[in-house]
Parts: sequence; C-alpha cells; structure tokens
Amino acid sequence: MFPIETISAKMLDYYVGRSDALIIDLRDTVSYHKSHVKGAVNVPYGELENGYAFPKEKMIVFYCDRGGASMAAAREFVRRGYKTRSVIGGFAAYRGRNLVISR
Repeated sequence: MFPIETISAKMLDYYVGRSDALIIDLRDTVSYHKSHVKGAVNVPYGELENGYAFPKEKMIVFYCDRGGASMAAAREFVRRGYKTRSVIGGFAAYRGRNLVISR
C-alpha cells in the first residue's frame, strides 16, 4: 500500500499558481464549467483510465466532488511514481479565494 498525503480544502489555495504543482479537477465537465478552482485542469475521473500522464516533476493535486475519487486517483498515481495530494472533502468543502464561477 502506498501512503497518500491528504490536504484540507483550505490548503488548496497554497498550490494555486505554483509552477511546481498541477491541480486536477476530477469532476464531470458540466460541474467544472459551473465552478472550479482557478488554474485547475479538468480531467473527469473516468478518463484517467485512458492512460493519462502528467509531468512527473510536478506535485499533482487531485480534487473531486467529495474526496473519494481524488483519493483513488492519488493512490494510483503514487503507485506510478508521482508526487500527489488529495483534497479531503473535495470541492464541496472548498471556500477559498480562488473560486471561479461561470455566469
């Protein structure tokens, strides 16, 4: 078993805009377009099975709606040699200053 480091939703702001981190929104495309964390890239969880690869030199920060899918994704990518973080409580818990809301 590979240990997964988790972060609080509040800590997500720490990774926004960092050149050494990549924030991945695992929610469906419709949810992402309604609102997301600034700078996050939308890769719906189901699409990860298609052999997605991310830059290995970056910290990959996963979030989903409530936290379960991001834990599973982080576990898989740690197994593949990535540095990852998973957001506890997911997007539902996020109240930070980097919220993007589409109108």
